[in-house]
Amino acid sequence: MLNWSKIDTVLLDMDGTLLDLHFDNHFWLDVIPKAHAVKQGLTLEQARADILARYEAVMGQIEWYCLDYWQQQLQLPIMELKREIQHLISVREDVPAFLQALKAAGKELILLTNAHPDSLSLKVERTQFDQYLDKLISTHSYGVSKESQQLWQQVQADLGFDKSRTLFVDDSLAVLAAAREYGIGHLLAIANPDSQQPHNDITDYPAICDYRTLLPLS
Repeated sequence: MLNWSKIDTVLLDMDGTLLDLHFDNHFWLDVIPKAHAVKQGLTLEQARADILARYEAVMGQIEWYCLDYWQQQLQLPIMELKREIQHLISVREDVPAFLQALKAAGKELILLTNAHPDSLSLKVERTQFDQYLDKLISTHSYGVSKESQQLWQQVQADLGFDKSRTLFVDDSLAVLAAAREYGIGHLLAIANPDSQQPHNDITDYPAICDYRTLLPLS
């Protein structure tokens, strides 16, 4: 599936790619609507409909991923609510062996996430997955998300990686499409980002459900 001799740099998404997306799905689709219902005196159905409409309005934009934005919009203590369910944050079980193999093979490993820096910090605190990585980048430092070509231009200018010798791994098809448009040479989709949900049927990109199927790297 991948010719590792032609890959020097590996750019990795976080949520759904290195970490189980169950935490985020539960937080944004269950915890937030319930808290919004209580705060605004709505039924859960009304709150959920309102929240989903708000999500859709900014989907793919940096605001969608911004905890400060949602705290201001909803008047809810976002990080406090996240910490209440932080026990659900977990590294995908297939990740450690894969990252160790990449590191042993001398690949440059860079986290490129749309997650807000506060969310990134909480997840690193809970899992220590950063021990395998050379650099951690939140797109919030650029003010645009991975869906934007502007983000890719800025990140490449800062990191200086060779697009043709870079692998990008993500569970979002919209983000993978942006990476492909920019000319990233190698793309890999994650078909099972949430351990509690069915696998996604992905045909536009090489896709896996278990990184260990890529081992050994050769």
